[in-house]
Amino acid sequence: MNRTIDLNADAGESYGAWTIGDDAALFPLLSSVNVACGFHAGDPLTIQKAIVLAKQHGLGVGAHPSYPDLPGFGRRILDAAPDQVYADVLYQVSALGGMCRAAGVSLRHVKAHGALSTRAWTHAPTAAAIVQATRDFDSLLPLVALPATLLETEARRLGLPVILETFPERAYLQDGRLAPRSLPGSSIHDPQEAARRALMMVQEGRIEAIDGGFFEFEVDTLCIHGDNPNAVQIAQAVRAALEAGGVQIRPVPEVQA
Repeated sequence: MNRTIDLNADAGESYGAWTIGDDAALFPLLSSVNVACGFHAGDPLTIQKAIVLAKQHGLGVGAHPSYPDLPGFGRRILDAAPDQVYADVLYQVSALGGMCRAAGVSLRHVKAHGALSTRAWTHAPTAAAIVQATRDFDSLLPLVALPATLLETEARRLGLPVILETFPERAYLQDGRLAPRSLPGSSIHDPQEAARRALMMVQEGRIEAIDGGFFEFEVDTLCIHGDNPNAVQIAQAVRAALEAGGVQIRPVPEVQA
């Protein structure tokens, strides 16, 4: 039984005059954050503030690269060639890594956002491009991946450390994919239901699938979507349920050379 888990959320996703998420309220409940890199959300000042706030709370900081899709919040699959995906991911991770270094923070992981991640679950060229860009930036930098996807498989093939992630506030299909957001019930907005699912994920390594049966997995980190309107309440409930169940919440350890 897994008795230690990382609790992360996507962060730094406001842009100019538009506020998305409540980083100040959410960060104290977490152990890690995935900071937007400006392609789907986040502007330089917002990103810098998120990194500094994460440092103040002792959180692990990761880069959250995406397709270049500000209007669609990175949730539209773009017809990008592998070399374009590679360059886009390397650019974003490098930018976030540089801002972390300036703030005296270690970049702890990379996690693809939205449609870029979704595409990499089943599209080998996209998965390979993400993994290679991450590996070329830093061969010891872990990649966050959904279990049982091509992204996980490719990362392990190239020897990149992998952090396996699940989502207590998103529904799953039996094959391990997240249920499309177009399906009723694909997003969980009830904090107590999300908390129940989080505890089941950590203690049992499985979750009910929206199309019947269960999806079984290993998990290192749980993610709360920062743009969920109930993100803070969900994070509060999830953390309380995990701690009541004897689960320690800690960042995933850094990989040492």
